[in-house]
Amino acid sequence: MNTGATLRMLDRADKEIMKLTRADIGAVYEFMHKFRHNPENPGLNLKSLNGDARLMSARVSKDYRALLLHIAERDYLLVAVKHRSEVYDDLNRYAYRINRVTGGIEVVDLEPVGDSIIGRVVPPEVEPAPTPKPLFDAYTDAQLIELGVSEPLLPQIRELTTEADLLALLDRAPQLTTDVLFALFDGKPYDEVLQQITEPVRADEPVDTEDFEAAVERPATQVTSDDEALQAMLGESFERWQIFLHPTQRKLVERKYNGPARVGGGPGTGKTIVALHRVAHLARQLPPGSDKPILLTTFNRNLAADLRARLMALGGQELVSRVDIVNIDRLASRVVSEAKVGGTRRVVDDNRVPELWSEFLIETGESGWDAEFLTAEWTEVILGQVLNSRADYFKARRPNRGRSLTRVERDHIWQLTERFTTWLEGQGVWTWRQIAQRAARLEMDRAAANGSGESSGSHYRPRYRHVVVDEAQDLSAAHWKMLRAMVAPGQDDMFLTGDTHQRIYDNHVTLSSLGINIRGRSSRLTLSYRTTRQILADALQIMTGEVYDDLDGGEEDLAGYRSLLRGGKPTFRGAATWAQERDLIVDQLAGWGNPTDGSVAICVPTKELAGDVIARLEAEGRPVVEIGPDGPKQPDGIHVGTMHRFKGLEYQRMIISGVSDGLVPRQMISRYRDSDPKRYQRERQRDRSLLFVAATRPRDELAVFWHGTPSPFLTSRLVQRQLT
Repeated sequence: MNTGATLRMLDRADKEIMKLTRADIGAVYEFMHKFRHNPENPGLNLKSLNGDARLMSARVSKDYRALLLHIAERDYLLVAVKHRSEVYDDLNRYAYRINRVTGGIEVVDLEPVGDSIIGRVVPPEVEPAPTPKPLFDAYTDAQLIELGVSEPLLPQIRELTTEADLLALLDRAPQLTTDVLFALFDGKPYDEVLQQITEPVRADEPVDTEDFEAAVERPATQVTSDDEALQAMLGESFERWQIFLHPTQRKLVERKYNGPARVGGGPGTGKTIVALHRVAHLARQLPPGSDKPILLTTFNRNLAADLRARLMALGGQELVSRVDIVNIDRLASRVVSEAKVGGTRRVVDDNRVPELWSEFLIETGESGWDAEFLTAEWTEVILGQVLNSRADYFKARRPNRGRSLTRVERDHIWQLTERFTTWLEGQGVWTWRQIAQRAARLEMDRAAANGSGESSGSHYRPRYRHVVVDEAQDLSAAHWKMLRAMVAPGQDDMFLTGDTHQRIYDNHVTLSSLGINIRGRSSRLTLSYRTTRQILADALQIMTGEVYDDLDGGEEDLAGYRSLLRGGKPTFRGAATWAQERDLIVDQLAGWGNPTDGSVAICVPTKELAGDVIARLEAEGRPVVEIGPDGPKQPDGIHVGTMHRFKGLEYQRMIISGVSDGLVPRQMISRYRDSDPKRYQRERQRDRSLLFVAATRPRDELAVFWHGTPSPFLTSRLVQRQLT
């Protein structure tokens, strides 16, 4: 006779479990293993509790008890682990309900808010102060319930009058209630809250609030039941994100899309987590095999390595073995190598292209064109759009290029680029942009040959069944054309995550013009899980006045972007000289207790400034780790790097130094102010995005320093902060 049982864990329970000692955490895991094998084991002492027919307790150890919801026959949900002295007290404090909107099981903490107006007694001799207006007085109970607010909490919600009271309640409220109330408190209109927060997590079918068996299967009930996953969650090697998703994110991960889809959102909203779980979701639906039909790619080498490590943590070797994880330039290089194109030519960084154009113009005596202009025209238009002929170039659109060109001028430029390409070949070099262009053309020709019946017939198949792209805003048009040709158009073909506010490379594209139509399949995440409300507010100040695209011809903003985490205000301080600013860095590190465990980082605009900071800290005997193209070489020490290096990284505390006018933004871009206003604006926006990316890396504390004149990206309100 099979005596086993299904035991799942509610995500809320792990918060309590992770507060236990390592030995007690081990006891919890051992209990779960035994329970699933045989819940009638006498040592577990499974019994019903008074007050709720579904609620049961079981023995974890001498001191701890598990609280379980009996879902169905031999099917249980672990909702909490409590000290044995607290079990019966919690019967009156917690309610376990099914949310009528999401259909998920919620744990509702009914304890009154400690310092709220609820239960306050005013001594008779004291004149009572005027009663403040309740925060949510403008909304009826029916409206709040329609938004998904937990019904048992309505009496407490009606009494809230201050932000402090609200925060105290939301520390213990179910997730949807937290999201809804914070959005309303921040001034978001009711209809927007309904559309952006409630509708994405609404159950697909009518909800029976008594049917716990159906509720536990819905995405809104965030549970895990896999033994290996539970062990990972309770161990010290993995983070909670590797197992659990916010219900909004889970819907995006598991949805079927009839074509390319995109998920946007500000820093820390979980876009990369969504991409990783999307990969895992797609992999679970693959037929058995040893091939790699899923591509997971991004622009940055550092991020590609991080994606591999995270995916390994999420699903182990079995998952990783079905996914091709490679940064986009390496993927393009692989394509041209397979085609035996390029031979022994050495790859030079794209940053060297202006220098190479200058050398070429000097050698050939050409003086009619500026090397910077030709660099941009060649990389962004000719290579970026994968133009193969002069006729293609004559017809090509040149968005964001500023200066218009006559047909004669285009003809001259085309001839120059052909000669320049030949000159590079003679030098034995080519660029990553050239490789991307060639790879795109090879893949497009391969797909076109199949469509015309010129390929090897039944032996042809697209390289991938699914393509997932993280940090999509950083890819060029040539990259997108290559990817489009690598996967057949159809259901769940391409899944993109990114944020154009974090675009730190000069790649501006309109996806629909490249055969990637995301209209109607775009979603946006607005809740930051990384940083505090205080840091987020100042980071958003940095973005004031800019307009960003949405990768498809429209505009995108950060409206509704918010955090539920609280912390201190960031520090803003200026110095007269760079030497004095380095003193500020040392003082700030001392104020934080001189941590050397890898939790603190220092970010600067240039490699030269990074060298100065490293030299100063090393002279004082501090362990310093420079962040290279593949990330920090080791986890401990004080991490130091340029702004470009911090994409995808996260720290507890961070110093951004050198935020001075002329450094942020770069002084060199001022030459475009009059000669090429569009390029000037683009370069300025890129530098602002770099600062924004840096400012949203820390979780708890941020310090921003400058010397001389502060960057114009620091609003007067931020600069004046140093005086208060």
